[in-house]
Order: sequence, then C-alpha cells, then structure tokens
Amino acid sequence: MPHTRQTITHFLIEEQRRSGASGAFTALLNDIVTACKMISSQVNRGGLAGVLGSAETENVQGETQKKLDVVANDILLHVSAMGGHFAAMASEEMEDVHDIPDGLPRGNYLLLFDPLDGSSNIDVNISVGTIFSILRAPKGVDRPQLEHFMQPGVRQVCAGYALYGSATMMVLSTGQGVNGFTLDQTVGEFVLTHPEMRIPEDTAEFSINSSRSRLWDAVVRRYVDEACAGTDGPRGKNFNMRWVAAMVADVHRVLNRGGVFLYPSDRELARKGGKLRLMYEANPMAFLIEQAGGAASTGHQRILEVQPTSLHQRVPVILGSKNEVERIERYYTENGAVQAAE
Repeated sequence: MPHTRQTITHFLIEEQRRSGASGAFTALLNDIVTACKMISSQVNRGGLAGVLGSAETENVQGETQKKLDVVANDILLHVSAMGGHFAAMASEEMEDVHDIPDGLPRGNYLLLFDPLDGSSNIDVNISVGTIFSILRAPKGVDRPQLEHFMQPGVRQVCAGYALYGSATMMVLSTGQGVNGFTLDQTVGEFVLTHPEMRIPEDTAEFSINSSRSRLWDAVVRRYVDEACAGTDGPRGKNFNMRWVAAMVADVHRVLNRGGVFLYPSDRELARKGGKLRLMYEANPMAFLIEQAGGAASTGHQRILEVQPTSLHQRVPVILGSKNEVERIERYYTENGAVQAAE
C-alpha cells in the first residue's frame, strides 16, 4: 500500500472538519467499520469457521436464515450498542426495533441494516455484503419507538455497504458524494481506492432476475425486449445482462461502471409491494446511487421520497444510470395513459 493513501478514519475526520460535524458521528461510523471487518473475517473463513449452511431458523420475513446471517446480525448489534452512538437499531432479520440495553449510553442516531445481503450465495463462495442506513433520532426522544424510524430516505444522514468479495470494500456517502475504500488485510485498515465514484448517465448493461419474466408487467417486458433486440431493435445497440442475485454486488457493479438494476413488482410480488425492503435495501442504495449522479425509482416515484409505513415495507426498485431509469419511468407513464384511455 502506498504510504500516501488515506485511511477511512482519516477520510472521515477530514469530512468532519469540513462540515463541522461532531466527533461522535465519526466514531459512530468507525463502529460500523469495525463490525464489517469482523463480519468480513467470518465470511472469508467460511467452512473453516463452521459458519456455512443453514441455521435452521427463519427471520421475520419467513426466510430461512444462514448461520452467517445470525452471526453478522449479532456482530452489528453488539458493536453498535457498545459504541454508545445509537439510540436504537433495526435489522432486516428482526421483527421489532432493537433497544439499546440498559446500562449502555444512548446516542442521537438510528441504525438500520441488512447484516448479510445475498446470503443465499454464501455456500457457493459468491459475493455478499452488509448494507446500512443512518437516520437522526428525533430530539428529546430517549427511547425511540417504531414510529421514529418511519422517515423517508431523503432524511438519511449516511448510507453505505460493505462488499465481501475478491476484496472487501466499504462504499459510503454522508451526502457529499460517494467514496470507496478497500480493506488492506496486511494492516487491517480500509484505504481510499475509489474516490468520488460517479455513474455514467448512459449505459448498455442491465441487471434483472430473468427467471421471473413470465410474471413481468408490460413495461418491464418492453424495456427488456428492446434491450435484447440489440442493434436491430429500437435501441440500436447491443446490451449485456448481468445478475449476481445479491443486491449489494449488482449495485456495486453499477456504481463502478454504470448500468441499471431492476427488481420490479410483478404479478406475484404485487401483493407484498415488491421484493426488496425499503428501509434496509432500497433507501440506502438509492441514496448512494443519487449521490453518484444516478437515479432511483419505484417506476412511479423517487425511492427516497417514499413515506415508510412499516419497518419491513417492500418496494419495487429501479436504479442506476440516470437516462435508463428515466426511460423506464417514461414507459410507466405512457402505459398508464394507455390504460386510462382504455
């Protein structure tokens, strides 16, 4: 590692100085960084640590938990509580808000997280990650309750993810752009390797779970059909399709080289509202995408303006290169006008 590279701690301290933020916020982010290093270690050891396979339990979503889901959740809860910077937490793996245990200090922020996104990939050694979102706790509220978490994504003060792949990376934004840090295993520090990440407005790549194509609505089918038609189709160019089945990995690719990621509603998902969770997945990723110059939509509404109604609410997600997202939104508007006319 060149000695001139900036560690994530020094980067956060500099941002703190420029913005006049308190040292508590920098310490809070360092707690998350520490937790993600611990999770990375468990993921990298895999079968050596005996953490592969099913935990033979279900989370609040009714999904079978992997052993590493439980381990990652426990690490984040413990490290974040011990730091004393959060007033309460919420996890995709838990039904209710997690209060800070008595005897520990409480801070001024709320933490929401998906401890191990893409955990179905764990046993086959494909990238997984941790996604987090930070909100301010309302002033004067000592023990935040469910209603205090019901804040739209525009009120996030920070969002990010850790990606556990061929290298472990931390990508985050405090509202001043997006920066990526790679874990140098030799010294145990994240160092700045991807400064000021930006998403190109145009792309020739899309990411979608095509196994659900039989369930897509007319708009999604139109968009994918046009892209797959290549140079002979209405788009006049060839598109590539990519799909990792871990949102954190698919969005990381979009942040690095552009593209559009879709997990839309369909005939089966409509009764749930969608597949991805607003508070733990859609909001933090939308925050990062917008900060990097992209766009994030449900197809009908900017994701960051969706008013949450429940802790585990699901929404359709379309995000990435701005011009592609706007095209899909336009298709939805046109389709709505046709349906209204009929």
